[in-house]
Amino acid sequence: MPLSSDLRLLPKAPEGARRRPATAAARDMPRERLFGLGPAALSDTELIAIFLGSGLPGYNVFEVARSLLARFGSLRAMLDAAPSEFDDIRGIGPAKTAVLLAVIEMARRALAERAREQPLVDSVDAVQDYVRLLIGTRPYEVFLCLFLDARHRLIDSEEAARGSLTRLAVYPREIVRRALEINAASLVVAHNHPSGAVEPSASDRQLTRVLRDALALIDVRLVDHLVVGRQDVFSFARAGWL
Repeated sequence: MPLSSDLRLLPKAPEGARRRPATAAARDMPRERLFGLGPAALSDTELIAIFLGSGLPGYNVFEVARSLLARFGSLRAMLDAAPSEFDDIRGIGPAKTAVLLAVIEMARRALAERAREQPLVDSVDAVQDYVRLLIGTRPYEVFLCLFLDARHRLIDSEEAARGSLTRLAVYPREIVRRALEINAASLVVAHNHPSGAVEPSASDRQLTRVLRDALALIDVRLVDHLVVGRQDVFSFARAGWL
């Protein structure tokens, strides 16, 4: 039977050549790599691209993901950004910003739940992950209090003070008052160094001594003081300074 005039016979391609493009494309797609290799195998850009999905019309999702990382400098800094910091980023609309902020808050709450489910003194990594997520990339200093019950489980976490890039005013008497109000048995405090260095200053050490002694008067133990940077955390307890 003769072929229609608008049909053409094409040379048969080798078997490997016909299959390779589809296989390579599937292998290179972040979602397929995530299912095949696990999320840890993906780069930060690929993880953000999966989150963004198709992105906004006219914007390549990978270019938007790379621009986000370039804007904030790291994945952690992006997760700690304020909502207004996404306003002028092309390819990120209000809907994506809302979803991103919801994901960040879910991560924070999940870490808080983990902290409440087990004694914090037995889960140092959980504490450090929690405080790093909360204050590790803040551009200003924050003093955080983790109030614990008699079994060293988290009652609540609160910001006791906020400062500037290099200065923070902390009032031990207010922390003592709050510990009494919520019937805390012990306390972990943490503050960040926006510079990224975690070596405690002389004033950090003095504040720790004053706070420890003030809490001891009401029979509340200062378990640890953590100095938080973008990558590292310094523990006063681990250093033998408490």
